[in-house]
Amino acid sequence: MSHYLQSLLGEREKILLATRHHWFILASSIFLEIVLILIIFTATIVASILLTTSMPPAVPIAAVIGFILLLFPIATGTRDFLNWSNHQFIITNRRVMQISGIFNKNVIDSSLEKVNDIKMSQSALGRIFGYGDIEILTASELGVNLFKKIDNPVGFKTVLINAKAHLEQGTPVEAVERKPDVPVMIAKLAELRAQGVLSEEEFQQKKTELLAKM
Repeated sequence: MSHYLQSLLGEREKILLATRHHWFILASSIFLEIVLILIIFTATIVASILLTTSMPPAVPIAAVIGFILLLFPIATGTRDFLNWSNHQFIITNRRVMQISGIFNKNVIDSSLEKVNDIKMSQSALGRIFGYGDIEILTASELGVNLFKKIDNPVGFKTVLINAKAHLEQGTPVEAVERKPDVPVMIAKLAELRAQGVLSEEEFQQKKTELLAKM
């Protein structure tokens, strides 16, 4: 959790789910930059090879020009990635938030108490790749919060509905449990077995328990 996000939370407020736009959004925004990088890099290599035989002194100049040209798509691609990574959709036990901006932050939030309806829209591709739109109708002045092409919209809607229900009932709600990294944990158990900390029987028992959680 970033320090900025932590600073936005109130007393006893906790994050239940945090997500971003689907990676399709990032891929579509940096696709042109990737193509330009490949084209400029290839053109620089080809120009350097051709100039090596005809004009050897011009080779360093061609390389420098190619490097300078590469900086532009790299810079815009980095900007697009930072915009994507800093645009978050968050559900807490009190509200739903949307945070955007790299340096200048823009925060929009709605209290769970004011959430009236939640609408989810998924295309056929959205169902296959796990993205969709979430439209939240509230009683606040904003009226409607539209989260377009977010990752795992089904999980987002489920957590939001559950959080609102728990708030209305006055019961606590736990954060979404993340599945353990089973292969990593099995590898660590194997190391303990090799060190003699675990017996073969204990290792197999623990391994079976972890595989059951997958």
